[in-house]
Amino acid sequence: MLLQKLARFFSSDIGIDLGTANCLVYVKGQGIVLSEPSVVAIREKDNEPLAVGEEAKRMLGRTPVGIKATRPMKVGVIADLRVTEFMLRAFIQKAKAKVPPRCRLIKPRILIAVPWGITEVETRAVKDSAEKAGASEIFLVEEPMAAAIGVGLPVSEPTGSMIVDIGGGTTEVAVVSLGGIVRAKSEDVGGDTMDQAIIQHMKRVYNLTIGERTAENIKIKIGSAYPDESTDSTEEVKGLDLVSGLPKTIRISSKEIRTAIEDPVMNIVLAVRNTLEKCPPELASDLIDHGIVLAGGGALLRGLARLISEETGLFVTVAEEPLLAVARGTGIMLKNMDELLTNLY
Repeated sequence: MLLQKLARFFSSDIGIDLGTANCLVYVKGQGIVLSEPSVVAIREKDNEPLAVGEEAKRMLGRTPVGIKATRPMKVGVIADLRVTEFMLRAFIQKAKAKVPPRCRLIKPRILIAVPWGITEVETRAVKDSAEKAGASEIFLVEEPMAAAIGVGLPVSEPTGSMIVDIGGGTTEVAVVSLGGIVRAKSEDVGGDTMDQAIIQHMKRVYNLTIGERTAENIKIKIGSAYPDESTDSTEEVKGLDLVSGLPKTIRISSKEIRTAIEDPVMNIVLAVRNTLEKCPPELASDLIDHGIVLAGGGALLRGLARLISEETGLFVTVAEEPLLAVARGTGIMLKNMDELLTNLY
């Protein structure tokens, strides 16, 4: 018991939002200390990692022969175990560098947010990666619950609250009450799906090839889910002409991009509607009063909250700093978990 207390004193508990597009790390007592893209640059001849995070993302679409920039997470789960292990280790080391020296002596306890409904195999892959990356103990929490806690929803009360966490690879919709998830749905659609829809639109309509980073920038700058003359605009796009094989520049509008991403956006709306339809009547009535909260990077898409509100008839709000919701939720849970362990021992 004494050793366990000492171990907790000389270590820093860590919460990780291990996302398809971005990884955020929360350190107890420090807050969110790291937010970087979930990207790793690999040397192909020996499959050795060269760079991770922001440095690796800058290489996307620009790597020389023999080096590739890859995302080891696909639709919220691990696609490449070895590369994910390297990425986790690098992020954990960066996080530990920002804590007091005494807290670097012992391996940290790590709480990782994972998609709702992942399989036992996928769960084992996450735990194995974290263990090899230097964790002493590993705990998992479902992303929608972490997001709900992170945005301040009353998850422990006997009342219904709905959270929609729109990440890079997945959208998690959940109704929570009394500290648990009552109804939930996970869809393999998110920010990355919208980026791919934009890439396909440019290829189909303009015979223009663009990269993932360009598509993401287009989405951020002029993308929207609902028409709004005050924010609709145009943007210059540069890419490679498939006909001539030469660089080419065109100009596209918000309306055009809204049409391009309509399918993934409507899939998100349908996921929300399907979850509401399966919600118990008493909790459904609570949602009339409390509405729906959007979190995750996809929540920043202009007009999405308004579209979901029109389609459901409920009040919809975007969480403050939605990108940080899951990471903050893990931090709050770490604090409560520590209090629980203190009481036990």
